[in-house]
Amino acid sequence: MKGGLEKMGAQGTPGRTKEDEGACGGKAGAASRRLSAPLWVRSGGLSNLLFRCSLPEHLPSHGEEPREVLLRLYGAILQGVDSLVLESVMFAILAERSLGPQLYGVFPEGRLEQYIPPFPSCPSPLTTLIGSWVQSRPLKTQELREPVLSAAIATKMAQFHGMEMPFTKEPHWLFGTMERYLKQIQDLPPTGLPQLNLLEVYSLKDEMDNLRKLLDSTPSPVVFCHNDIQEGNILLLSEPENADNLMLVDFEYSSYNYRGFDIGNHFCEWVYDYTHEEWPFYTARPADYPTRGQQLHFIRHYLAEIRKDKTPSPEEQRKLEEDLLVEVNRYALASHFFWGLWSILQSSMSTIEFGYLEYAQSRFQFYFQQKRQLTTLHPKS
Repeated sequence: MKGGLEKMGAQGTPGRTKEDEGACGGKAGAASRRLSAPLWVRSGGLSNLLFRCSLPEHLPSHGEEPREVLLRLYGAILQGVDSLVLESVMFAILAERSLGPQLYGVFPEGRLEQYIPPFPSCPSPLTTLIGSWVQSRPLKTQELREPVLSAAIATKMAQFHGMEMPFTKEPHWLFGTMERYLKQIQDLPPTGLPQLNLLEVYSLKDEMDNLRKLLDSTPSPVVFCHNDIQEGNILLLSEPENADNLMLVDFEYSSYNYRGFDIGNHFCEWVYDYTHEEWPFYTARPADYPTRGQQLHFIRHYLAEIRKDKTPSPEEQRKLEEDLLVEVNRYALASHFFWGLWSILQSSMSTIEFGYLEYAQSRFQFYFQQKRQLTTLHPKS
């Protein structure tokens, strides 16, 4: 989801119980038949609803069942039903490899996941073992630029990119998804909706062709990508000493994709803060896009993890860095385009209070601004 964000405005209905959602299997199965504590929105997102579910204190746990779980209810399904099945399989694989939260159960409208409590108010020892209860918090937008955290994120991303997953390795996800979004927007009822105006104002159909031509001329390895590494999807498990202290969550958009998109998308997320409490419930600061120095800091730690068994010469290292700078900044354009289309579509169907059209316009404005800058700095080869 474009989230795991902290920006949900509505609270859960007091008195609503687990029985209202139906029973689930897995380790949480017994609890699902005995859970009577109220549910409330723990944190929100821009696609799904997340609830924290707890056993009442007077009820003992059975076996290894957890006392708390995270209930995820799917919102508007833009990826298609098949993608939800793939995501659940992916979620289970990553949990088994200790690279994500545990999966306790699935059902047609959502799933039950490991609930990872926030940091306590006073310091206490924290465990970073995924299989046991850990304490965590999502990162904040301004923390993405902190050198120690940025280096740890780069290393974590490189490790994620190095995974082998049992999914198709053809990189159809990016343009396949954008083409589907564009068609869905074009198929909206002709009611003079502003969603359609954005298509015309920015000539998005023609512009997508221009973007495809640019990226076709931009070499980028196909790796297993998260595709949404923003602050709300990065949990800090303890003090940020290295990548082991971070956990990536929310794999709704994960797929084999071009490496440049994952890194470029992350750089774009330095700009957007989704915790703003007033309309449109986000802030955009284009000046916060990482500088060349900040990008190189990230890229060097990323390459160090990818190539940890190889030591390139200084000349080779400089070429790797320069090539990757061009690659990720071109693919950052694809990030703006992807989430711009996503947000236009969400505005027509989502019930979550968020300025989707404003966000889409912001992404496309930044797209054209960065495109002009790239044309000046790195003429198309």
